Amino acid sequence: MKKLLLAGAVALFGLSNAQMTKGDWVISGNTGAGFNNVTTTIKANGQSVDGPKVSTFSVTPSVGYFVIDKLAVGIDLGFLTATTKYEGLKSTTTSFSVMPTATYYFTNSSKLVPFLGAGIGYASAKNKGEADFMGISDETTTDGLAWKVKGGVTYMATQSLGINLGVSYDQFSNKETIMNTDVKTNVKTFGVNVGFSYFIKGKAQKSDK
Repeated sequence: MKKLLLAGAVALFGLSNAQMTKGDWVISGNTGAGFNNVTTTIKANGQSVDGPKVSTFSVTPSVGYFVIDKLAVGIDLGFLTATTKYEGLKSTTTSFSVMPTATYYFTNSSKLVPFLGAGIGYASAKNKGEADFMGISDETTTDGLAWKVKGGVTYMATQSLGINLGVSYDQFSNKETIMNTDVKTNVKTFGVNVGFSYFIKGKAQKSDK
């Protein structure tokens, strides 16, 4: 019985041996569906108006290179869409972002590996509004600065494949002048995301063996 319990403990908390050393690569893909909450704030002439809070869907593929042990630097691509309907009105927001990021993995003797990351880059957001009862539609596109912070834990199912569970906070901001009026748009997204990470051993380290 003791041997059986020991084997179970090793399976769950045993050495992960994850590929998270200098020269390694990590490819990740995270999604968020029904868990994200978006709050939009628009300011003009000193007045602030809060937009609707809606559920969203997002996909965030990324690739990173470990510049030192445990620290990966790379690129996150983000796609997010949110649709709101109310009394014949339909509003759809779609955004795409490209963001250099850095992620640190707190590797240990467990298969559960916590991580923290941050990034800053460029985003483009398209807003489309339709009024069914009036038969009209309007579409605008804005570009601007975006940044994010993220954290969570990766469960190493194998030495190379990890399952991610984390949270993230993204903010997109844009300022433009419309008819001599400064209009500033902020889109803030807080989300709970699930996904996977695949860690690839660096070629230099393979040749050393």
